[in-house]
Amino acid sequence: MRRIIFAFAVLAFLSCESKVANIVSKDSDYKIIGYIAGWKGVDTTKIDATKLTHINYAFANVIDGKVIEGEGREQADKENLAKLNSLKKSNPKLKIMISIGGWTWSKGFSDAVLTEDSRKIFTASAVDYLIRHDLDGLDFDWEYPAYPGDDNIYRAEDKENFILMLKSVREALDSLGALDNTHYLSTIASAGFKEYLDVNDLGEAQKYLDFINIMSYDFIVQSWRDTTGHHANLHTNDPIGRSVEKAVNDHVAAGVPIEKLVMGIPFYGRSWTDVNPANNGLFQFGKGSKGYPYSALFEMMKDSSFVRHWDENSKASYLWNEKEKIFVTFEDPESIFQKAEFIKKHKMGGAMFWEYNEDTDDHILLNALFESLK
Repeated sequence: MRRIIFAFAVLAFLSCESKVANIVSKDSDYKIIGYIAGWKGVDTTKIDATKLTHINYAFANVIDGKVIEGEGREQADKENLAKLNSLKKSNPKLKIMISIGGWTWSKGFSDAVLTEDSRKIFTASAVDYLIRHDLDGLDFDWEYPAYPGDDNIYRAEDKENFILMLKSVREALDSLGALDNTHYLSTIASAGFKEYLDVNDLGEAQKYLDFINIMSYDFIVQSWRDTTGHHANLHTNDPIGRSVEKAVNDHVAAGVPIEKLVMGIPFYGRSWTDVNPANNGLFQFGKGSKGYPYSALFEMMKDSSFVRHWDENSKASYLWNEKEKIFVTFEDPESIFQKAEFIKKHKMGGAMFWEYNEDTDDHILLNALFESLK
């Protein structure tokens, strides 16, 4: 039945232009959005749906101009999304979204939205995906329009085509929603660095979006840099340094209403070895090592050689192992509390995090976020 509704919606979308206005959520509660990586599977017994407002399932791919399930994942994604929808039994307000793209699967976006005809095909496939899996919205994780990502095709024209894509999708979702009296969500994941904003027009793009999830983390990546630091610090004293605060302010300066901005929080840390011991390893030379889920870091902290430190200026936590000269930048309940206070003070839309399975089994970070925003 929903496929028939979709067919009528697409015809309406292709034949007329719906009225599009700035979208602001009617829900006054803060959003708590958890990304769930499909390749890790879905175990609903380990998901506390009562503490989430949205789940972003990652990822759908863009192949030959169309939104499709990941290669070889059609059955797995179908089963995983059905499991996620079953969580609405415990939280009827929960929204299940499909995230499209991501770091690895953003290679097809630029071609897919290059022309008016290709955008129609892309839009129809995205909405068909939504209907096929009975979803509440589409989250576009294009990394990045008009800017290089993981060796992706990108063009200067992406700036305009990105907006036209979002407009096309919004109109199609509105046409579908008019038929079944539902508001379907359209969101994006936005980069946490200003260079992305400089080559795009988020002030115009936001008109077609319910909210924008800022990837306000990975400010430094150990594989790219031989100096330790924070990868998701709230503040910075460095005029050219990155921070969550700067990422938010840059989005506002670009024309995005702050109530549409959702702060990204990492549920993982990054590490360096052979670190210079000065300043407990902070801002010192070292050898980039590996990333850790918070669950592993929580176990690591049971070893007394790993000492947790707090950077009051940055409002960021870190671990230092003086004996082994290991430095780890990570998120913990105190840093999450500080970010929640920032969200509330500035009346942001809420918080999202990557990724649900990287928390502990008893949801230490999710609980901290929920309690801080409640």
